[in-house]
Amino acid sequence: MDDHPGLRERKKDTTRRQLSAAALTLFEAHGFEGASCAAIAEAANVSKKTLFNYFSLKADLVLEIARRPHVHEPADVVRARPPGQSPHAALRDHHLAGLAERRPSTGLTDDPDVLRLNRIIDVTPELAHREAQYHQDCLRLLVQALVDEGTPELVARLVAAQIHGTHHVLVTENTRRVMAGDPLDTIHADAVVATEHAYHLLEHGLGDLLRRS
Repeated sequence: MDDHPGLRERKKDTTRRQLSAAALTLFEAHGFEGASCAAIAEAANVSKKTLFNYFSLKADLVLEIARRPHVHEPADVVRARPPGQSPHAALRDHHLAGLAERRPSTGLTDDPDVLRLNRIIDVTPELAHREAQYHQDCLRLLVQALVDEGTPELVARLVAAQIHGTHHVLVTENTRRVMAGDPLDTIHADAVVATEHAYHLLEHGLGDLLRRS
């Protein structure tokens, strides 16, 4: 009996991934608007009702599994950091580790499905808009993590916005270069330097940087 809940969850996960894979394929072939939810459900061998039991929004069919888990990541890293470590230092170390492991959340991956999704997002405003909402959720959760440990809300929003913006720029640049076909090892070396520099600026501030002579 103890195995039944785990079995049910595995079946749900399998169905969710089948739907996501079918949606990705049909969005590629017919575009976001041209691929109906009924066609996606049929391709995944489930009913349309089942599809909406798993995904309330059409965009989430291809975004939820690939991108939703990363929404909680920065807040979780900040909450789990050891005493004496700043939020930006924890997230810098986490990002550097992700680069070394070629995690999709860093943008430094050549996983075929990730590349397919990136191409579709690039030409689909509905998906880009939904992904932007994920970024806002990520920022909100990071603010809440800082507030929960006693940071004044305005300070938490300022700090979170700077960290989140920095991370987004780094990931976007890695993704751009991967999609352009640059070798991953070359991108990795540059990304490490860029990450160290970006978080150095966060730690020490802009100061006289770019002061007009």
